[in-house]
Amino acid sequence: MRFSTSLILIKLFVIQYLSVLCVSQDFDFFYFVQQWPGAYCDTKQTCCYPKSGKPSADFGIHGLWPNYKDGSYPSNCDPDSVFDKSEISELMSNLEKNWPSLSCPSSNGFRFWSHEWEKHGTCSESELDQKDYFEAALKLKQKVNLLQILKTAGIVPDDGMYSLESIKEAIKEGAGYTPGIECNNDSAGNSQLYQVYLCVDTSGQDIIECPVLPKGRCASDVQFAKF
Repeated sequence: MRFSTSLILIKLFVIQYLSVLCVSQDFDFFYFVQQWPGAYCDTKQTCCYPKSGKPSADFGIHGLWPNYKDGSYPSNCDPDSVFDKSEISELMSNLEKNWPSLSCPSSNGFRFWSHEWEKHGTCSESELDQKDYFEAALKLKQKVNLLQILKTAGIVPDDGMYSLESIKEAIKEGAGYTPGIECNNDSAGNSQLYQVYLCVDTSGQDIIECPVLPKGRCASDVQFAKF
């Protein structure tokens, strides 16, 4: 009986140890992803403005995603770490402005932020707690003003067509590092500038050159949609 009890305790210890390893698993870098609302709303899919109203015509944060150098990524690393809006109460107005949800039905953003924390943020808990995670993304957006960078290069959201290379070069010039670009298609089949990926070190603070860029499908000329 004593041997059996010891064996059970050992098994419980191993399970607990493995669960801790899973929660605190390492990652190599973050993708900091910003999306253009005009492209999100200009597809065959519907978009709904947040309950706070139509967002400003600016890039919005999509997420801060832990990644590995081989292109794979961890997800949903800690099922016990659920989104807690009280943790980010002092960031709320900043999140509403810079990290709005455009999915339907119209919402206050909690569902979007909860998804991002539980799928991606929990995989960076070895570096950032919940408040630090959202705060890091907000500071990165402030550090890299994509819309201003593109406007400086004469690339503006006027439904005009711009070469993909000119967009990449403008962002590299303004941010200092090569971006990853993701496009989508509107109902007319135009390839549109949709999301911009920049890479960030594991502290969530410093932009770095991407170890691997996402494989975005874009035409050689893309539309910068109005919003």
